[in-house]
Amino acid sequence: MYSQKNILIGHATNSVDSTDGYFPPRGTVRCSGIARFRNQLARDYGCLLDLDADVSSWSCLDIELVQSERTHLPDFSVVRNGIQSLVDIIPDETGLPAWVSHAVVAAGYNHQVVKFRDVPQNLRLQNARDLLRYARWVCPLGDRIRIVAALDEHGSLSLSDCLSAFREIPPIAGLSSLILHRHIQIEIDDALIGPDTMVRHFER
Repeated sequence: MYSQKNILIGHATNSVDSTDGYFPPRGTVRCSGIARFRNQLARDYGCLLDLDADVSSWSCLDIELVQSERTHLPDFSVVRNGIQSLVDIIPDETGLPAWVSHAVVAAGYNHQVVKFRDVPQNLRLQNARDLLRYARWVCPLGDRIRIVAALDEHGSLSLSDCLSAFREIPPIAGLSSLILHRHIQIEIDDALIGPDTMVRHFER
């Protein structure tokens, strides 16, 4: 069986590194519930989830699997392309007990195990961290309409060309908010976000 609990507990292969479970950056966009993590690598994975166009929502440390007297708390519950998976982020040299995957499947989820080495430390992650610094900002309607109208006219614009359209919110905060909430998109894999980064409508 399984149960859902909004509590932070550890398990044998991946203990909590922080007393409160918070790691930078603090902001999230698609996390439902409290964003608390076992370690920085789990937080990094959460950053990537927020910038994954296939992910509609995710939560962390909120589903507890129980079998007999054994319990397990996966790091994430992720809804990707309409399919819910439980994700464990574990050290390279360790594995999970066999019963865990069986319990995940029995509970009706897919199961994904991600080793520490497989959490990419790359440009996408750095750009995701930079954008999520502005996760709590909301772009006002007027600025959003001005950006959308400009993209309707030109198709794409450089980031520097977009900045003058923002009149109600700091430009970088407004642009980041529109990216995080999938109104517009930029390339985040090839280079760090900069003045020449091209901005386009978000493609659904």
